[in-house]
Amino acid sequence: MKLPIIRQFYQNQTPENLEATLEVLESFSEFRSVSEEDLNVAGELITNICGALEVHANVKNGMSEKDALNSFAQKVMGSIDK
Repeated sequence: MKLPIIRQFYQNQTPENLEATLEVLESFSEFRSVSEEDLNVAGELITNICGALEVHANVKNGMSEKDALNSFAQKVMGSIDK
């Protein structure tokens, strides 16, 4: 998870574009011949796209961009600590 990438995805892409890209990456991840390295890259992209989608949703519900980004980061860090 990289907040600068999530911020850029949020600022430059619509939720619809992000969702379409997410579907493609999830499908790509299911191929048998995908290497571990490729899976790691796809997984990182998926995490960043999900973060941008959550930021879009939180901003739509009235949260500031900064707070939405920090909220997602705290959520991810909280799940890692458990």
